[in-house]
Order: sequence, then C-alpha cells, then structure tokens
Amino acid sequence: MVLQGKGAAPGAAVGSIYVYNEKFSIPAEQFADAGQEQSQLDRYLIIKKHALNELEGIRLSMEEVDPGKARIFDAQKEIVEDIIINEEIPARILNERWAGDWAIYQVYETVLNVLRQTADPLIAERAADFDDVRALLLKLWYGQNTRGLSNLKEPVVIAARDLKPSDTAGLDRGKVLAILTETGGVTSHTAIIAKSYGIPAVLGIEGLLSHVTQGQLAAVNAEDGTVILDPEEDVIAQLREKSGVFNRDKQETQAFRDKESRTSCGVKIDIGLNISNTSKEELSAQCYTDSVGLFRTEFLFMGQNTLPSEEYQYASYKKVLESYGIKPVFLRTLDIGGDKQVAGLDLKREDNPFLGNRGLRLCFSEPDIFKTQIRAALRASVYGNLWLMLPMVSSINDIKKAKEIIAVVKEQLTAEKIKVGEIKIGIMIEVPSIALIAGLAAKEVDFASIGSNDLCQYLCAADRMNSAVEEYYNQYHPAMFKLIKNIITAFDNEKKPLSICGELGSDVKAVPLLIGLGLRKLSMGAASVAEVKRIISNLTIADCEALAKKALEASSADDIKKLLG
Repeated sequence: MVLQGKGAAPGAAVGSIYVYNEKFSIPAEQFADAGQEQSQLDRYLIIKKHALNELEGIRLSMEEVDPGKARIFDAQKEIVEDIIINEEIPARILNERWAGDWAIYQVYETVLNVLRQTADPLIAERAADFDDVRALLLKLWYGQNTRGLSNLKEPVVIAARDLKPSDTAGLDRGKVLAILTETGGVTSHTAIIAKSYGIPAVLGIEGLLSHVTQGQLAAVNAEDGTVILDPEEDVIAQLREKSGVFNRDKQETQAFRDKESRTSCGVKIDIGLNISNTSKEELSAQCYTDSVGLFRTEFLFMGQNTLPSEEYQYASYKKVLESYGIKPVFLRTLDIGGDKQVAGLDLKREDNPFLGNRGLRLCFSEPDIFKTQIRAALRASVYGNLWLMLPMVSSINDIKKAKEIIAVVKEQLTAEKIKVGEIKIGIMIEVPSIALIAGLAAKEVDFASIGSNDLCQYLCAADRMNSAVEEYYNQYHPAMFKLIKNIITAFDNEKKPLSICGELGSDVKAVPLLIGLGLRKLSMGAASVAEVKRIISNLTIADCEALAKKALEASSADDIKKLLG
C-alpha cells in the first residue's frame, strides 16, 4: 500500500513502524460532591506544581543539547501559570463544583477555540502549546505516562496523529529514522523539529493510523511525500541507497555553513538570518551570517499576558544588536493584525484580515504602541547597526508618515538626553502598489527588503493560508519575477541596498534566478544557510543572468519550473 502526504523535511528511510498514539481521554462532564470542592482545587494545585517541575526538567535537559527548543518549555511553563486560566479553573471548581479534570479540560478548550479560529500558522502553533499543556495536566491527573518518546529501544519510523513539543522533548534522534503524521504542515512544530534534527518527515497523511500497524515495515520517501507499506526488496534497496546518498550529501552541505558566500566567479552574496527570538541558539548564527535580515519583533508581543514594556523591548533589541556588532540588524516593526491576536490589544475580527488593519496600518491606528517600540529600538541603536524596516507599506504617504513619527520620537529622546545611534529606515516591499512605484519609494528610504510570501499572495490574489486556492499561490508565476526585476532596477538606480527575506530567498531552485535578476542579499532561516551557500558556490553571474533572461521571457510558471530544473 502507498500512502501520500507532504514532504516536510527531506530524506528517505526504511524501518519498522512505531505507532505513537498518546491520547488522553476526554473527561466526562462531572461535578464534585458537596464539601469536596476544596479537595478538588488542592489536587489541581498539586498537579500544576508537578507539571511545572516536569516542564522545567525537560527544559534543563533540552538546554544542554538544543537551547532553541528549550524555550518552547519556558513558554509552556508560562501557560501553566497563565493568570486568566488560574482564575477560571478555581472559579469553576469552587463556584460551580466542577470536577478538577473537567475544569482543566473545559477552561483550556475555551482558550483553544479562540486560538483555532485564526488562519495564521504561528498562532496555530501557539494553540498546539496550550493543547500540549492541557494533555500534560490531564495525564498527571490520571497518573499516566508523561515521558513521550524518550524511551525508544531501537531505530523506528514514528507514526502518530501529531507530535507535540513534550512528545519530542527527549527524542533520541539516533533512534528515529523518519516521522509520519496525520496532521501538520511545513510550519508545524513537527516539521521544525524534523528539519532541525535532519529527520525525514512526511506529514498530513490522511488516515495514517488506520492503515499502519505496530512493527510494520515502511519505506519513506520524504522527497515526494510517499510512504510504501510492506515494500518489496527492490524498493527497500532503492530507498536505503537514497537514504545513504541523502546523509552523505547533508554532511557535505553542512561544511559550507561557516564559509563565506561567494559565487565561483568571486562575487559576494550576503546571507542574512531571519529570527523571531533572542535565544542563544538563534544569535549564535552571527558567526556565519552577514546580518539579521529579518527580526520578526511581533514574537515579543505574542505569548505574553500584556503588551511588552519599552524596557523589555529595549533589552531584547539591545541583545540582538550587541550580538551582531557592526553587522546590520533589519528590525521589522510590529507586524500583527486581525489574523494575529496579541494580549492587551483588542483587535476586531475582520472578514479579510490579510487585506485589513495590519502591519504599519495598525501601528498608525495604535500610535502609542508604535512609539513605544520605536523608543525602545532607538535607545538600543547605540549598541549596533540598526536598520528599521516598516511592514505593509502601500504608498509613499505611508513612508512619509512613519518617518515623521520616528523623527518625533528621536527628538523626544534627544530632549531627554538619551543617546540615539545612527539608523537607516527602510520598507518591506510586499504590496504590489508600492512595488509598482519602487522608483519613487527608493528615493524616500535607505533600503528595502522584498517580502516574497505576502507579495505573491497579493499579486496572485490567493490567500497563502487557504488550501482551497493553493494552486493559485505560485511563487514561480512569471509576474513575480518581472515585478522583482522592476524593484531591483529601481533600487539599483538609486544605489540603495535591496534584499529578499521571504521563502523564495531560501529556495535553492530560485536562488540562481534571483541572483541573475540582480539580487546580492538573501535572508533565510538558519537551517537553509549551508545549502544556499553551497548552491551559490557553484554559480557564475553570467550563467545566472542568462537564466534570468529566459525566465523573464517565460509565459507560465511551468515554463519557469522547467528552466530551474
């Protein structure tokens, strides 16, 4: 039998299936006997303490081997101690006599229902953390095993409905040949873990657990998302050879991570890093990248009970700037909206959140929040090389208005005798209206970065989160590359720096084309750096320019895909 899913982490493997089905039973609606309310609450408080201890233990063990993943469990500890949850659960137990397990389940379910309504995958991942914490609390309540996948005895192919952070916390990557799940996509926790650990993964396999059995042999090809159950010997041989080639190639590619990024004809291509936090793991990449090409500051606002203070933001920005020294840090100002909810800010739900009050538009409608962020960033600017980047810009008026606000904040800081460093002000080019007048925009700003993800969805009129129109969201659309060329020409004419920080910038097939169009700055996640550097090392500018010339003459995405191979 052949199962089909989405390849979320590259590679191939052959091995025995280990069915991991750690489901907790949904508690029945039940109530405590009169007079037992306090004992139910006391038990919850004990369970909560045990959960915190367990999460801290996991965090400490992860800190030693993977500091970046350790922060997941800091976030989960914050959820356990969430103020609202810890008001609601006791209230339900004491005032309405709910049984403790029912109170845990229902209060968390209320929060999850809100989080699940968003189309944003990052918020959906936050929902996964709440779901994970709830499962941990209920397992502790029922006295069930909470050790996840830390006790594997031999190398296996894991098959699960989904994998939560606590499931993979103690994962021995040497014992996991591949990961298969029924749910999840390329931005899910499972995909991130698999890519980070170099484990082949095929996710979103419909009905997976109804088709596999414990110990069944499976051949996994994550390149095309196929899983063959009970494979023939020739298939086994092919996949094992493919797995060996993949592992050897991975080792060879990793050697490029610390090398300077240059084409074979000697042209330097700057490699920036996309970051969303200030963890030690994220910032350690400063030794092999040329900049922070995108600092997603909205993550400082998400997962908090209140809006982050000026001091909290200042400390975060300072940490990144100090880490990168003279290298540029492209700090994107707050990019949230109707699709991304944050505590302390009551955003109205919108029918079309990606076309609504988000990014710079929201900052204009909430000037105090914007000014607080700018104050924190300008104060931190003395510790490094700050490039302020404005998202969701759609007109020259947007740029002028933002620059005026930044100037006012700078004057206020100067009046307070607070030193401000030299900064550059730029924009994200992700809205077609500003892309089409890139020549005018280039005169108003110091730099720009192309946000290819949003630019593609606005250009193609296809919501990138909507699977029903997935085929229309096409980053290889000829219009994308014609528009990118227009932007490059405009910024070249003004001698202003231009980069790209969307998924296209780390697409190894698209990199030669982007360089051929004239881009010399690419920004990406740390996991893509080595592979992109390797690709660049085998390119010549002449070959890239010849490829770009053909691509600009193409009439369809299929034509461009054929050109890119």
